[in-house]
Amino acid sequence: MKIIYPFLVWFVSREFMNDTAQLRLTQEGNLVLLGDHGKKMWSTNTAGKSVVGLNLTEVGNLVLYDRNDAIVWQSFDHPANVILPGQELRPGMKLTATSSAPDGTARVYTFTTDDQIGFVASVRAAYSPQIYYRTSNVSEMKSDNGQVGALYKNRTFGEFELPLTSSAQFIYLGSDGHLMLYAYDEYFNKWNAVDLLDYRISDCDYPLVCGSYGICSDGPHCQCPSLTKQIEERNPSSGCKPSSPISCDSLNNTFKAVENVTFFALWDDYISVDISNTTAESCKEACLRKGCSCTMALFNQTNSSVGDCYLLSDSFSLIDTYGEYSTLAFIKVNNSSNPLMPLSMFPRKRRGRTVLILGTTVGAVLMFLVSVLGIYISSKVRRDRVDDDDSDLPRLQITRFLYEDLKAMTGDFNIKLGEGGFGSVFLGTLPSGIRIAVKRLEGFGQLKKSFLAEAGTIGTIHHVNLVRLLGFCAEKSRRLLVYEYMCNGSLDKWIFHDDQEFDICWQVRRKIILDIAKGLAYLHEECHQKIIHLDIKPQNILLDEHFNAKLADFGLSKLIDKDQSHVMTTMRGTPGYLAPEWLSSIITEKVDVYSFGIVILEVLCGRKNVDRSLPSDEVHMLTLFKCKAEQEQLLDMVDKSSGDMQLHGQEAVKMMKMAAWCLQDDCSKRPAMSQVVKCLESSVDIEDGLRYSFSVPSSHSDDIVDDATQLLPSQLSGPR
Repeated sequence: MKIIYPFLVWFVSREFMNDTAQLRLTQEGNLVLLGDHGKKMWSTNTAGKSVVGLNLTEVGNLVLYDRNDAIVWQSFDHPANVILPGQELRPGMKLTATSSAPDGTARVYTFTTDDQIGFVASVRAAYSPQIYYRTSNVSEMKSDNGQVGALYKNRTFGEFELPLTSSAQFIYLGSDGHLMLYAYDEYFNKWNAVDLLDYRISDCDYPLVCGSYGICSDGPHCQCPSLTKQIEERNPSSGCKPSSPISCDSLNNTFKAVENVTFFALWDDYISVDISNTTAESCKEACLRKGCSCTMALFNQTNSSVGDCYLLSDSFSLIDTYGEYSTLAFIKVNNSSNPLMPLSMFPRKRRGRTVLILGTTVGAVLMFLVSVLGIYISSKVRRDRVDDDDSDLPRLQITRFLYEDLKAMTGDFNIKLGEGGFGSVFLGTLPSGIRIAVKRLEGFGQLKKSFLAEAGTIGTIHHVNLVRLLGFCAEKSRRLLVYEYMCNGSLDKWIFHDDQEFDICWQVRRKIILDIAKGLAYLHEECHQKIIHLDIKPQNILLDEHFNAKLADFGLSKLIDKDQSHVMTTMRGTPGYLAPEWLSSIITEKVDVYSFGIVILEVLCGRKNVDRSLPSDEVHMLTLFKCKAEQEQLLDMVDKSSGDMQLHGQEAVKMMKMAAWCLQDDCSKRPAMSQVVKCLESSVDIEDGLRYSFSVPSSHSDDIVDDATQLLPSQLSGPR
């Protein structure tokens, strides 16, 4: 019997999963994929839609259906990188294939349909997507009702005509951008592949056929321009890189001109002109001004002196035109890697003496001019980018970004992750492919103080349970902070919700509480100065892909000396999380311990500390907590939305007692955060004789809880 070798045609998660992973159809009708510790990796979000069953059809469509056998959800509507016979690719649906460049940059290819131009193939590297194929045959892709969509039949897929076969087949988007038709050959017992874009796209027209900066010629054959070197010695298609890393500072860069090449997107106008009717020198200067967001400039000469300028943010492959076109590519390189003048300009017999004379003279003149120009530009840059009163900026020991670079990295601040009273947070991508969260501060008065507090505090410290600050930008009135991106968002999304998709199990909740405690212990006891956060709440606790919790938003933080027992300051923070001693304005690090106690209860109980949607005797969580403690019914408060929480009820009750320890009105009786960590790790017992007469916020502060909670732009992560 012949065995057909299987081929993966649909998936929902590329993340590593161990043998405990499971796919579960819940009683509510939700199909979920669970990973480590019951972490929800993926869901159909069909809860409450009358789903009664699941079926994998003979054509490979995974279907959820209701009592009337009507389709509620199907995998055909959510393709990965494969289209199967009978499946339709409609606008809004896309095939996606991802690969990693040798330098670690993620490359994402997509193939989709568009209402106006039919099929569209594009690639995204560090910056914005770039089209490399499209068709105008929209009429061939319209159904009887006028909707655009490419239905995969046995002989056709939109404009593509397919060979007739009765064997298994599918269309596959490869990680190199090729669209392939795979058909099974029963005689040879193997899969045969046909490139559907062949005759439409040549080998050299693929964006990264020769990697970054590589020059493609027929074959395809790949080579690197001078002043660059091959990334992988035995792999010409791996791409090239400048001999010395380019700098985001325009003063440290120059250009290597490469003649007789073109760019794949120029053939069919897949790229728009950045500057028309300009000179080659102006084109290079424009690329220099864009800093890191321009790695290469193309100059397409239209007459003897001027042409069109294209500024490329990503370093795609180039195409050798064998002298048939007058396109110039200017590759940005480091000044130190570029010789002042090529030796080949001089006759061989006179080369030595000529080089000596010219090298001495020209070198001296250039050094003088560069020095004068450098002093002028440096002073001008400082005047343009830094306010006169920002004397604290030079002491910040973190990377400084240009505003234009951050604008490019965020796609002109296109994807907003969150917003608050001091500004908004946007998703961005570094040239290396690493995702970032960019907080753009807005407003007056408190703006500079908050900016310096956050940059000066977290910019000097590093801990696994603190969100990492990567850099800042300060140009004129613009103030931005660049953080690591936290893909699972803020903690409040996972504990204040009515959606089963965001359920987290006991082990994850326990780990989150421990992570918060470790972060605070570091701030209070392990830094060279004691740092009081002053705004601990679920919105300021972010979760990475492994649900590691990290403290964020240090805009209100206070630094005090190690030997200082307390500090006097004006009230700051969020009502509902403020310790009683704030009324005296004399505070210690124990105000963070109090806020941490509130957060513990919110995590364990799955509710806000003040919730007006509940009955009047349950609005204040601390009032209810006191009552349940007196009645020895704390188990009643444990969050019932997650099944395993009840199984660990006694452990949760023990942790509630630790919360009570942190909530003592007398701050001297609250534990240090290092004690809390030891308690959570079971090396220290909880103190006996705890008082449950907690101070409850006044009615006045209650009225502003909801508004105050949104005052600070604390999200450095996905939308809530």
